[in-house]
Amino acid sequence: MNRALSRTLILAAIMAAGTGGYWAGQRGFALSTHLPLLSMPTSSQASSSPTGAILYYRDPDGPFYASEPKQNAKGQAFLPVLASEDVGFDPVPVKAEAGNSAKGSSKIRFYRNPMGLPDTSLVPKKDSMGMDYIPVYDGDEDESAIVKLSPGKVQRTGVRSVPALRQKITQMFRAPGIVALDERLITVLSARVDTFVEKVATVTTGERVDKNHPLVTLFSTEIVAAAAQFITELSSNSPAAATGGARKRLENLGVPPEVIGEIERTRKVPPNMVWRAPRDGIVLERNAVEGMKMAAGATLFRIADISKLWVLADVPEHGLASLRLGAEAVIRVRHRPDLQFSGRISLIYPQVSLETRAARVRIEIANPDLVLLPNMYAEVEIEAGEVVPQITVPDSAVIDSGTRKIVIIDRGEGRFEPREVKTGLRGAGLVEILDGVAEGDSVVVAANFLIDAESNLKAALQNLMMANEVNKNEANKQEKKP
Repeated sequence: MNRALSRTLILAAIMAAGTGGYWAGQRGFALSTHLPLLSMPTSSQASSSPTGAILYYRDPDGPFYASEPKQNAKGQAFLPVLASEDVGFDPVPVKAEAGNSAKGSSKIRFYRNPMGLPDTSLVPKKDSMGMDYIPVYDGDEDESAIVKLSPGKVQRTGVRSVPALRQKITQMFRAPGIVALDERLITVLSARVDTFVEKVATVTTGERVDKNHPLVTLFSTEIVAAAAQFITELSSNSPAAATGGARKRLENLGVPPEVIGEIERTRKVPPNMVWRAPRDGIVLERNAVEGMKMAAGATLFRIADISKLWVLADVPEHGLASLRLGAEAVIRVRHRPDLQFSGRISLIYPQVSLETRAARVRIEIANPDLVLLPNMYAEVEIEAGEVVPQITVPDSAVIDSGTRKIVIIDRGEGRFEPREVKTGLRGAGLVEILDGVAEGDSVVVAANFLIDAESNLKAALQNLMMANEVNKNEANKQEKKP
């Protein structure tokens, strides 16, 4: 009877142990040192004392644990569990240990909050939940300015990033302009001595004349006297007569070369002389009238060639930095909107208008069909920008607060870094970055204002934590004073 009862008790104990083991395995309980009957010490553990940092504290009478020293209901102190005493079923992270050993030889710069809050400490400490601050070693990347967002939040806010590229920036300036004459193609016809107008050609202001077209017939006593002296020298058969002083005097009086040649050939003094058009063009002024006396230097005719014209455009002051000589321009006029004329900037005038705060540029264009007329209003489009490619980002990537410009750098894995930059030219939806961003850096172009708000909040919290730390230190100093 006793033997049967003993067998029954042993069988019940085995079944209870099996059931308890299955229950513990299903709930992930690790086999630890608080089970002395199931944890058999190895020879190495028996021969060496426990080593390592204290991981936690355990109740000597049951499976209860604590992160700080405490006592159980019986008043017994919880036992510390060192790193070498902790037994688990997970594999040992060899690489992490190697990295930790390598970091152990480096100098600790500071300790950061384990929950990612903007709080650091120069000495080891715990947070409000009892978690140890994480050491940051020399060579570790400082992520105090990094904003971390969860993948779900990144997706919900619509964050989108693009790489910074090296490319040309082009700007299109639209400016008003005025068609003007080319100053180099204007000619004034005048006499160098007092003359009388005997006959004027039947051309009027605005008419087109061809080169060498007869315009006015003049009589001058001084020119007649110089012609008589020239004939006298020619009659003397002097070797220097053809190039002597009389001939030079006729040239200085403005007598045309063909008239001087006629005098030399015929040996006769002409009663009058014909002044001809010096170039093809339009008559801008006609001051000669038959019978009148014209003083030396007075304008008889003013003629301009309009086959080539200027367009003077007023460009805003802020666009001067991107303008360059030779830049292409497109000109349109109101009376012929179906036509457009192409030209290039030949001059940027070295002054800015006080009234309009605009600089004037000169564009040279051809006018073969004489469609353009002086003083016409023109609409000008100028293509400006850098010739050499520069590092650029989209307009939406730059956050301009008025005092500084910020770009959000996407560091990957939900990490974003606000970075201050210096910008240059803008155009075609792009901004030139002079400093702060390298080619290939990923910049945020959508939802960057939300990330900037997170960064400002993080900076505010960090300043608050630093202020609280300073106040706490001041209070401790006051308490230590006698």
